[in-house]
Amino acid sequence: MRWIYWTGWLLFGAAYRGLFGLRVIGREKLITEGPVLIASNHQSYIDPPLIGNLYEDEMVYLARKTLFKPGFFEWLYNQWNAIPVDQERPDMASLKTIIRRLKSGWRVLLFPEGARTYDGSIGEAASGIGLVAVKAGVPIQPIRIFGANEVLPRGSSRIRLARITVVVGEAIHLKAEELKSLSDKQGYEKVTTRIMNAIKALELP
Repeated sequence: MRWIYWTGWLLFGAAYRGLFGLRVIGREKLITEGPVLIASNHQSYIDPPLIGNLYEDEMVYLARKTLFKPGFFEWLYNQWNAIPVDQERPDMASLKTIIRRLKSGWRVLLFPEGARTYDGSIGEAASGIGLVAVKAGVPIQPIRIFGANEVLPRGSSRIRLARITVVVGEAIHLKAEELKSLSDKQGYEKVTTRIMNAIKALELP
């Protein structure tokens, strides 16, 4: 347990609850033991710590590799368990790192869309999450965020006061016999579609 991670966790959590009235629907569905691949829509820069605040132990995030500037920022993102990823040209090295973390028992957050939404809608999934899900063979936790794009929309640096709600869906479990039949490009795409449909199906009560 690292103090820098938990200091951020406490500060972000206080802001989400105090300023933005964070509601979590379906918290009881969260998998809190063992490895899990968390798949969420992506609305804002505040999404990663928002999802991280749902759990009471550390997890792994992805971050643009350009943020890992030598010195303080490289140290900071490492303390936050961030894996550097090239958004323009995702490579197998990053995917293999994610798979290794999952197989070693970590909880990992992925945004299938790859980039933040402009209007709050859910876009198309980028390649990768289906492959990770099949290769890692861990439970997949679909989550949908509402309101974060109103707090800090893409293209803006101004934080606004708005209500944030997170809806947690039932975990997806890929059985061993399924994984064997899904280990090709077509199978990865099928799993990606299943994950995206699970996220889109989550609605505000």
